[in-house]
Amino acid sequence: MADVAREQREAQWLQELKSSPYRSYLYSYPHKTAYQVLEPPIPLSELWREEQAETYFLYMHIPFCAARCGFCNLFTLPDRRADVHEEYVDALERQARQWAELLRGKPFARFAIGGGTPTLLATQQLERLFYIAQEIMGLDPEQASISVETSPDTVTRERLEVLKRNRVDRVSMGIQSFIEQEAAAIYRPQKPQLVEAALEELAAYSFPLLNLDLIYGLPGQTVDSWLYSVERALAYEPGELFIYPLYTREHTIVKPEQMRSQGQDIRLACYNAARELLLSRGYEQYSMRRFARPIPGTDKRILDYSCQEEGMVGLGCGARSYTREVHYAARYGVSRAATQSIIADYVGASSYLMADYGFVLNAAEQRRRYMLKALLHKEGVEVAGYSARFGSHLLDDLPELNRLTDNGLAVLQGGRLALTDEGLAYSDAIGDWLISDAVRRRMEGCVVV
Repeated sequence: MADVAREQREAQWLQELKSSPYRSYLYSYPHKTAYQVLEPPIPLSELWREEQAETYFLYMHIPFCAARCGFCNLFTLPDRRADVHEEYVDALERQARQWAELLRGKPFARFAIGGGTPTLLATQQLERLFYIAQEIMGLDPEQASISVETSPDTVTRERLEVLKRNRVDRVSMGIQSFIEQEAAAIYRPQKPQLVEAALEELAAYSFPLLNLDLIYGLPGQTVDSWLYSVERALAYEPGELFIYPLYTREHTIVKPEQMRSQGQDIRLACYNAARELLLSRGYEQYSMRRFARPIPGTDKRILDYSCQEEGMVGLGCGARSYTREVHYAARYGVSRAATQSIIADYVGASSYLMADYGFVLNAAEQRRRYMLKALLHKEGVEVAGYSARFGSHLLDDLPELNRLTDNGLAVLQGGRLALTDEGLAYSDAIGDWLISDAVRRRMEGCVVV
């Protein structure tokens, strides 16, 4: 009878997980909604002096964009004013000068500029970001992988010249859809001709890696129209393609009830159709979202940096920074009023040397983060690597992972615990299920304004 009851519980758990595959996108752990005021604030000199990472990841956040898309609940502000951009970059440089001395001695393996839309900045301000990275923070462009986000409406020859001159390896452009009506449905005023022209410009500059982002599950979209956008993207031979399911939340312009009013949820069908197409075209799947194909090597001596490591140095008021024990950032907001207020506080600050808002990871949360950062990617968790870091066995610390192997969503093979193809399809549900109770309580208690 006990075995029967256990089988029934497992069947119910599996049914519940599969019935809601799109719960949340766990792109970081803990999520920023779990951050709280740190009492007392922690001096950054203490945090970074004890950091054990061998190399760092430098990230700059530019929160400005031309317009807020209907699916966006990120820290962004629609604002094209050049003087506002200049004041923000001034503050970012002040922050960098204060942080630089704390981070001497370890090199940057990666550098990324994200947003918002960094290429909304004028060329002079865009150039300053690379000056700050190289001359103040000590980035060596010969040893770092460099990535910049852009959008079709901000791709110009002048801006691309700045990126090329500064040894950018990867340009990432969010397209979301090649169909004008679908873009309009998510409040993205974008014509296909503009997208195609931007892609032609990018192709002319031959960046080592072109990444394109698309979204499935848009209002009015069908599986066929979704595949049309995938095909159009593939025509430009991107080295990397990210496919994202549409999420709507309380603070997005497209509301959850609009998604429900669409009737049948086609997102899983869109994912499966795109996955089949991409694999048939020589792309390899690395996660639920990321597909890539082999690309020519670079002449750079790129330093190692693992996705499971810490050492994330986030400049800008929307950026997060990670040490092994503490994650910290500016406070979180989504609405225009909240975002403006946070940016104003950042620009007006004279000191950036204390972490006063974030999350302190105890030993259990460090283990869970290490596992999650690998499990949701194709390579999975190396069991021996986990044991070497924490001195314990993965499945002893996190026995709930056995549920994944018992139900065919993961496999333990060759010393690695990795999701199966089916498990990858349900990554968002699995990631949400693996959030600890303590982190979930803090996320649910967060009031986002």
